[in-house]
Amino acid sequence: MSSPLNDYLSTLQPIRDPILLKMKDYAVQNNIPIMEDVSMAVLLSLMKLKKPQTVLEIGTAIGYSAIRMAKACKECKIVSCDLDEKRLAIAKAFLHESGFSDRITLIYGDALDDLAEIEHNAPYDMVFIDAAKGQYEKYFKAFSPMVAKHGMVVSDNVFFRGMVPGIVQPTKRYRTVINRLREYNEYLVREEGFETTFYPIGDGLAVSIKTD
Repeated sequence: MSSPLNDYLSTLQPIRDPILLKMKDYAVQNNIPIMEDVSMAVLLSLMKLKKPQTVLEIGTAIGYSAIRMAKACKECKIVSCDLDEKRLAIAKAFLHESGFSDRITLIYGDALDDLAEIEHNAPYDMVFIDAAKGQYEKYFKAFSPMVAKHGMVVSDNVFFRGMVPGIVQPTKRYRTVINRLREYNEYLVREEGFETTFYPIGDGLAVSIKTD
């Protein structure tokens, strides 16, 4: 959800880490979506405040978000799941290069099909959802019971290019995804046991804090 404000905020938080710059360049060159800078800054700020010890990430891609989370929280362990074997192999190489292989565990496969392996590492202080947008509600229902008391679920892209709130007219190609994300956002508001705040930054960020 590009805007002059987002663009301006991005210039205030330049990335200087060589491995992160290399990963961003790789993502651009290979058309691989990674989290926007402003949304990432908010996510990392929340992590520094909450200090999660265990994190579950749904959607590894090339490992960019996982590495940034590991850098932000020096003690946390991250379990990251993705069903794209090629991207996961690239992520593994970047993890090795960055020195975070010991703190980030990669799982190959559909997260919804690997519940036993994921649950083995539960409870999680934070779950970060950044995978198939049409499956967000299923992910939340599957993994929110594994969230520790006062933990949080963070969902990226909940405004999806401005189409979900209607800022941009939804295209036919994304109509199903947009409808499901709208349903997901409404579900988050109704969900008992969590309090959700929506942040109109980047591509839209939802932060759901477990209250019970």
